[in-house]
Amino acid sequence: MKVVKIFGAGSIGNHLAHASRSLGYEVVMCDVDQAALDRTKNEIYPKRYGVWDHDILLCKPENAPKQEYDLMIVGTPPDTHMEIALSALAEKPKAILIEKPLCGPDIKSLGRLYELATEQSTKLFVGYDHVVGWGAAEFCKQYLANEFGRSLTLDVEFREHWGGIFSAHPWLSGPWETYLGFSHKGGGALGEHSHALNLWQFFARKLSHGRIIEVQAKLDMVIDDKVEYDSMSFLNLTTETGFTGRCVQDVVTMPSRKCASIQGEQGTIALKLSPQKDLITLSKNGAPDETLSFEKTRPDDFIRELLHINECIFSDRIDSPISYEYGAETMLVIAAAHMSNKFGRTVYIDYSKGYHKEALSFDK
Repeated sequence: MKVVKIFGAGSIGNHLAHASRSLGYEVVMCDVDQAALDRTKNEIYPKRYGVWDHDILLCKPENAPKQEYDLMIVGTPPDTHMEIALSALAEKPKAILIEKPLCGPDIKSLGRLYELATEQSTKLFVGYDHVVGWGAAEFCKQYLANEFGRSLTLDVEFREHWGGIFSAHPWLSGPWETYLGFSHKGGGALGEHSHALNLWQFFARKLSHGRIIEVQAKLDMVIDDKVEYDSMSFLNLTTETGFTGRCVQDVVTMPSRKCASIQGEQGTIALKLSPQKDLITLSKNGAPDETLSFEKTRPDDFIRELLHINECIFSDRIDSPISYEYGAETMLVIAAAHMSNKFGRTVYIDYSKGYHKEALSFDK
């Protein structure tokens, strides 16, 4: 039986615990806060999934069993990810899944973790589960199969009021009580909704446009005596091939809008994402619109993610869309966006310098 250790008994930890148990994995869930462990057992898990699973072991990190884990999951706040992941790495699991975003925009230890994991052959993944979902994969497949011609531009938006997040975490009074209200801790629109940016990068790679090398950003910052975060982020992006597009993320839009579109020479393809259904609309010049639909549940997203990781761990598969490399590239763009907004200038990314601050500059 595969054994999974989860750090963090919040919302994401519960999602991944349930997904792990659905696949028959043995689960150990840790949290430094006993109240969080109690909330998992008595409120979050039974409310979402009908009944508490007594086969899940809840404990403080220091009391977790010392054994060989197939997978460790870091589902704590972003500003703790690197420290916990480095500690987890010392236990030599087969793989580590770190929730998004990987860290704060200071990207401290981003490169160090990758280098150490590579040395000991531990596989690293980042929780951008949308790119292993049906919608994203089918989106690119349909664009290429339907001969839309050369792609001209790409837009991705995750515009969603974060009231839903606080509904799922009723013990929080507001963003000031968590990392969400602080951009430097990995919160704000850029961090919390970075699925959009990661999807933009995924689609650009699939369309053979390469990595983002130029970032122009405008952030709407909310700063008072309680919080300091970006409520809206607008990114203009350019890749290695000169391909351009836009990514928008916010925490203010109601109702939410999570979508992507590729404009090609022969028409447009659009993707609309929701917890219950992914929709793809093909609008080809001179032809009636065609819509493809895939129904799902929220737990399906996490089960699919873990199935993908399982395949990567126990097969010869090398490339993964949720690999650490791609997640780290997303963090470089987030860091570049904060830098661009602060100084009002275009920021360039040099990937030859690794996942370090030195990769970002104002020089082309």
